[in-house]
Amino acid sequence: MYALVDCNNFYASCERVFQPKFNGKPVAILSNNDGCVISRSNEAKAVGIPMGAPAFQIKDLVKEKNVQLFSSNYALYGDLSNRVMAILGQFTPNVEIYSIDEAFLNFDGLNILDYHDYGLQMKNRIQKWVGIPVCIGFAETKVLSKVANKIAKKFQDRTKGVYVIDSEEKRIKALKWTKIEDVWGIGHRTLKKVKLRHIHTAFDFIQPQHEAWIKKEMGVVGLRLKYELEGKSVLNLEPIPEQKKSIATTRSFPKQIAEYDLLRERVTTFAAVCAEKLRKQHSCCHTIIVMLVIDKHSVATSKYYFNMAVTLPFATNSTLTISNTAVEMLKKLHKGNEGIKFKKAGVIVTELVNENQKQFQLFDEENPKHLALMKAMDKLNHKIGSTKVKLASQNLSLTWNMNQKHLSPKYTTNFKEILEI
Repeated sequence: MYALVDCNNFYASCERVFQPKFNGKPVAILSNNDGCVISRSNEAKAVGIPMGAPAFQIKDLVKEKNVQLFSSNYALYGDLSNRVMAILGQFTPNVEIYSIDEAFLNFDGLNILDYHDYGLQMKNRIQKWVGIPVCIGFAETKVLSKVANKIAKKFQDRTKGVYVIDSEEKRIKALKWTKIEDVWGIGHRTLKKVKLRHIHTAFDFIQPQHEAWIKKEMGVVGLRLKYELEGKSVLNLEPIPEQKKSIATTRSFPKQIAEYDLLRERVTTFAAVCAEKLRKQHSCCHTIIVMLVIDKHSVATSKYYFNMAVTLPFATNSTLTISNTAVEMLKKLHKGNEGIKFKKAGVIVTELVNENQKQFQLFDEENPKHLALMKAMDKLNHKIGSTKVKLASQNLSLTWNMNQKHLSPKYTTNFKEILEI
C-alpha cells in the first residue's frame, strides 16, 4: 500500500504557524523579488487572487480584500518541510520526498489493520508537532494514491483529510470522478491529444480500446500510467540520490544591471555559493557555466539569453577556482554588450564527481593549498555564521540582493529571530 502526504497550501501554512492571527484570512506568498504569486491560502483563492499573477497587477485587489502578502522565506519553509518529513519517517522507513511539501510512503511489510486510522494518526501528529495541515491518500499504487489525496483534500469534511482506495468499487468511483487533466503524468501537450480521443476522465483513459493508442503516442510512460490507474503497481519509490547531478545558483536582480563591476560581484557570489554546495555534498565539478539574461520585453532584440561554458582539465570545488573561471567568462560575455541592462545572472556547475574519486592531472592541477583554505573557510563560516568569510570581490554585507518587503522572520533557523513570548 502506498500513501501520498501533501501539505495544504504549504507556504501560506508555514507563515500561519508563527502568526496564527492570519488563520481564516486571505494569505498569498510572492516569488523572489516579490514578483509573482506562488502560493495562496483557500481564502485568497476565494477572493480571486490568481496563481502566478504579478504583484503589481493585483495590488488593488490585495488592498480591497485585505490580503496579507509575504515574501518567500525559503529558510523557514525548508526547515518546516524537514520536520514534516522526519515525522513521516516515524510511521514507515520507506519515504520518497517528492517535493518540499509532498512525499510518497510505502507500507509493505508493515502490519496495518486500519489505514484510515493510521493516516489520522500521521495527520494529527504533524498538526500537533509542527502545525502544518496535511491531507493523505492511500492506494495500491503511487498514481492512485495521488487520486486518493485529491479526494481527501476536496472533501475534507467527509474524509477528515484522509481517504483510502482499498476496493475495486472505490477505485472505479474515484477514476470516474477524476478529470483527465488532474491525473499525475498528463501534461499540457498530452491533454490536447487525449481530449481529441474523447478521453475526459481517468476512467476513460484505462478503457481497452485506447491501449494501442497510448502505447503509440505516450510510449512506456503512458502504459505505466494506465497500469497504475488499473491498480497494478509498476512505479516504485525512488531512492534519494546521494549527489546532485548539477548545481545551479541563479537570481533575478531587483533592478536591471549594466555596470560590469556590479555584474562581477553577483557572478562571484553565485559561483561561491555553488562551490560551497559542492563541498557540502563532497563533490567536485568539471564544467562551469555562466549565463546572463536580458528582459526581452524592454529591449528590441532577438537575442536575450547569453551563456558560456568552460570545462576545466581537473575537477574542483574551490571557491577561488570556480569564481575566477566564472569571472573570466563574464568578461567575454559582457564584452560587446556594454550598456545593455541584464535582469538575471547565474552560475551552473555540472559534470560532478565524488571528491574522493577525482582524477588528478600530471601537469595541469590547481594549487593544493586551496583544499586546506576551503576547509578552514567552511569551518569558520559554520562556527560564526554562514557567509561571514567571503572573497574580497564579494559584497561582504550582502548575499542575496532581492526585494523582500514582506519577509517574515526565520523563526526556526536564526537564533536572533526566534519567536519571543
